[in-house]
Order: sequence, then C-alpha cells, then structure tokens
Amino acid sequence: MDKCVFKCVECNENAAELHRDYSNGILKITICDSCQKPVDKYIEYDPVIILIDAILCKTQAFRHILFNTSLNIHWKLCVFCLLCEAYLRWSLLQGSEQSSDPADIIRYTKEWDFYSMFGLAALELSAFCGGVLWFLWVAVGRLQDSKLEFKLLLRALLLSCYGKVLLIPAVIWEHDYSPFCLGLIKLFVLTSNSQAVRVILNSSRRLSLMAVCVGLLSETCVAQAFEKLPRSLEDFLTFQ
Repeated sequence: MDKCVFKCVECNENAAELHRDYSNGILKITICDSCQKPVDKYIEYDPVIILIDAILCKTQAFRHILFNTSLNIHWKLCVFCLLCEAYLRWSLLQGSEQSSDPADIIRYTKEWDFYSMFGLAALELSAFCGGVLWFLWVAVGRLQDSKLEFKLLLRALLLSCYGKVLLIPAVIWEHDYSPFCLGLIKLFVLTSNSQAVRVILNSSRRLSLMAVCVGLLSETCVAQAFEKLPRSLEDFLTFQ
C-alpha cells in the first residue's frame, strides 16, 4: 500500500506505517503520535479474533479492515451474498408448491425463478447502495462541502453485507421462527452498514443511521415496485 494511507484504529489519525521491520526478523508496532497507542493492534491478532470484533461492530476492527488491509474481495463477497439471498427467496417460493414427486427437484433447478430472484436481489442492493451514496453526497458533499470517496464507501458497504451469509443456515435449520431470524439478520446487516459508513466518514452515529435509513427506503420502494409489476401486467392483459 502507498505511504500515509494507514489509519490509527484508536483515533483515526493518519499513519505512515503499521510496523517497523528491523534486522533478524524483529518487528515493532508503530505508536500513534496523536493518541500514543499502537496504530493497529490487530496486525498481531488471529483472523478469528478480528472477525469476532467485526461481528460485534467494534470501530477499531472496522478501521483495521477498511483502512489497513488490502482486502479486495468485496465484489466476490457481494455476488456470494446475492446468491445466498436469491437461494433463500427461491427456496421459499418453491416451498409453497408442495409435491411428492422427487423428480420435481430436478425440474425446479432448471427453472428461471432462481435467476429472477438473483436479479431482484441485485437490483435491491443497487438501490440500497445508491440511496446511501446519494444521501451522503447531499448531506456531506453538498451541505458540508466535503469530498467523498465513493469508491471506498461502496467497498465498505459491500464488505459490511457479510451478514447475509447467515441466510444459508437460516434456510438449512428451518423452524417456526424463521421470519424472526431473518429479521435479526437484516437488522445485523443494517447495523454493520451503518458502522461502516460511520468509520469511513468518521462521522456521528446519527448521520450514518440516516444514510442507511434512506438506503433501506430506496430498497423497499424497488422491492414494492417489482412486487406489483406482475399484477399490473396481469391486469393490463386482462383488460386487453
């Protein structure tokens, strides 16, 4: 990574390096000039510990992942999360059509329902990210006359959607409280999105929550529009 692109995970100040490499393989963690704490304590931590802190939405863990690592799997993670969400919707759709014929399972895999669910999930995610970025552009870029790094914000939003992976266990361990579990997963993803925006902008929690709410409203509008679209087409054909 280039010089002066690191951030202190404690105070968010810029840092030229995370550690200094001496001879004989000796490493010394850099101390932040501002807060006098290690710039990034997580470089010594096991990835499992970092993941746990990220799940707990700790600011330091988010700063480590977003600023001090070259983690560029956000597009792959995005596609995987969309596949998880599409599979959940597809399984619920097929679950409403009961059949005792085992051959129907093979037939279902050849249907286009799964691809349509994937496309709808992609559109909803695009609407969510677009709503968040638009709100931040208006609230921060225009009103506060500050420069926004949209590429970094988009990367943070996509990485913070990792909670959607939990949709697969929710389908496998299906029980009577599945809607409640899905609601908790959605709440966790939105909380992670809000924390990611807050870390990138180093802003207040209120601003990040408002941005996520605007994104959620945009996503809901797209979902409702596509839900009513088949009925509108059916009514139009019936009228004709």
